[in-house]
Amino acid sequence: MTSRPIRILLAEDQSMVREALAALLGLEPDIEVRVQVARGDEVLAAARAHDVNVALLDIEMPGMTGIEAAAALHAELPALRIVILTTFGRPGYLRGAMEAGASAFLVKDAPAAQLAAAVRKVLQGERVIDPTLAAAALAEGANPLTDREREVLREVENGATNAELAARLHLSQGTVRNYLSTAIQKLAARNRAEAASTARAKGWL
Repeated sequence: MTSRPIRILLAEDQSMVREALAALLGLEPDIEVRVQVARGDEVLAAARAHDVNVALLDIEMPGMTGIEAAAALHAELPALRIVILTTFGRPGYLRGAMEAGASAFLVKDAPAAQLAAAVRKVLQGERVIDPTLAAAALAEGANPLTDREREVLREVENGATNAELAARLHLSQGTVRNYLSTAIQKLAARNRAEAASTARAKGWL
């Protein structure tokens, strides 16, 4: 009697990348890509519906990021193993992925054999982290921003004025200015736009 194959959910918004990954993984004799989705907010329902035991999640997706999807999966389906795939080697993403319950964090251009090996390892309870990203995350340190400061900077990215920020977040304009001032200082930025850009580049938003 043969053992069941490893059943994969693949979440990636770029169809060419998703199909290439599915094709490469499909060549492995013990791996089956059971379901593919293009949006982060489709991940949890797909995982529930298709009896998968490993989720491969891109970080940058519409609807919900891969890290947010990982957190939802980990809360609802704790036995499911999660592998985060990224084009962006941002240290903050690694920390966020691990906190969300991911077991592996790899760059997309890793060889297919390495990805397949990582899938097998996470099912055995191991963690697999790209060594270059791990070293960068250690060098960078922890995210210095509070949840509120991150929330404010995300709104800055969307082009919100201080008045709009205050209305959206149910804060006074003075409080918004204080959050922005503190974030700008922590990030050694010249202004709020540069602070948002720096935080995004480090994977802290």
